[in-house]
Amino acid sequence: MKVVVMAGGSGTRLWPLSRAMYPKQFLSLAADKTMLQATLDRCTGLTSSTPVVICNEDHRFIVAEQLRTDKITANIILEPMGKNTAPAIALAALYAMKAEQDPVLLVLAADHVIQQKNVFQQQVKKAALLAEKGYLVTFGIVADKPETGYGYIQRGENIEGHEGYRVKGFVEKPNQAKATEYLQSGEYYWNSGMFMFRASSYINELKKYRPDILAACELAMGNTQKDMDFVRVDKAEFQQCASESIDYAVMEKTSNSVVVPLDAGWSDFRSGSSLWEVSQKDENHNTTKGDVLLHDTHNSFVLSTSKLVATVGLNNIVVVETKDAVLVADKDKVQEVKKIVDQLKSAERPEYQLHREVYRPWGNYDSIDNGTRYQVKRITVKPGAKLSVQMHHHRAEHWIVVSGTAKVLNGNEEKLLTENESIYIPVGAVHYLENPGKIPLELIEVQSGSYLGEDDIVRFEDMYGRS
Repeated sequence: MKVVVMAGGSGTRLWPLSRAMYPKQFLSLAADKTMLQATLDRCTGLTSSTPVVICNEDHRFIVAEQLRTDKITANIILEPMGKNTAPAIALAALYAMKAEQDPVLLVLAADHVIQQKNVFQQQVKKAALLAEKGYLVTFGIVADKPETGYGYIQRGENIEGHEGYRVKGFVEKPNQAKATEYLQSGEYYWNSGMFMFRASSYINELKKYRPDILAACELAMGNTQKDMDFVRVDKAEFQQCASESIDYAVMEKTSNSVVVPLDAGWSDFRSGSSLWEVSQKDENHNTTKGDVLLHDTHNSFVLSTSKLVATVGLNNIVVVETKDAVLVADKDKVQEVKKIVDQLKSAERPEYQLHREVYRPWGNYDSIDNGTRYQVKRITVKPGAKLSVQMHHHRAEHWIVVSGTAKVLNGNEEKLLTENESIYIPVGAVHYLENPGKIPLELIEVQSGSYLGEDDIVRFEDMYGRS
């Protein structure tokens, strides 16, 4: 068995916690581990095979760092652009068949929560017996309420000798009346987006129903490049691939689909209300995280990441505070947060793309302040890490070391800086910043100039392969 984790997606309904460049699968929402880390952790003991993680180019260093932090070894396949789940899984299947002949693939999303690990593993083992026989298995979540936000799977006849059923049909998101009818019938499950099948079984069905997708993925995988921990597929070939979900491309068409029920405390954390549902509540049915004070507040979810948040006289409300944004929403309408994200995207505001705190392969920075012709950042550089050799056409930089040791190139001069020492980097000077020490390097950077955009960087050398 080989675990395949799809770590793409933007998680826009969880804004402002989730951003395009740091979506929900990389956040710690329900536990100490991030959702990606937790997904791989719940598969511990199922297989000794190295897992595959599929993510997009922009998130590659976040994925690599989270795997490194959790001491996880994985093959990371980079999608040059998002093409939905059918092509992503095809890349993983082709890669797996090349490495291990024809393994059974357990395909999981990186942004799900499953509270009962043992139950999950039990059902996976039952599903594996069906996958080994050539069936394409999907996991159906046992519904506990009439949910209108999910698609449904209708089960048909039982597969003799197995805890699985032939799929009678896939149903789009229903209205409230239909969802209630589905729940009462006992024949419908929520569509989880988790699958299990032999790599060849999926490839054969894809060849039958969407040969164009398979052909594009084969061409993309035919010219891969190994780059550190990453497997890069051919961008030009993959760009020609159609964008399609596995449900539409294969699962709704094949006669070999079966559903295995899963009742293990599943949630896909689509919104702030999902966080409220799975979290421990106080006597007024509130959930709080961070520095929060409540008065006369009921049935609400309040989360603070950086400052005190106080509420008075609220009911059924979601409040989420981050360093650069605050969301206040009716708990029953949090799905509409996507409309706010659409407005941010249309206006090209940075709050759509990034948190105030931005992660890079060498560490991270926090944009503390900015104004006309200046901005201030707090920069943290990991031990042994180095920023690229670079220069700027429009800005000068002033670095003040707060803690740790910095090795700096400034023009033709190289020097070491320690706590409370500083250096000025003029416009046009070739420079780099490195942490040669054993502890994180923290410094304050003051930028000044006529243009301060991140695209004013000319890189001459970069240990992370960035251009």
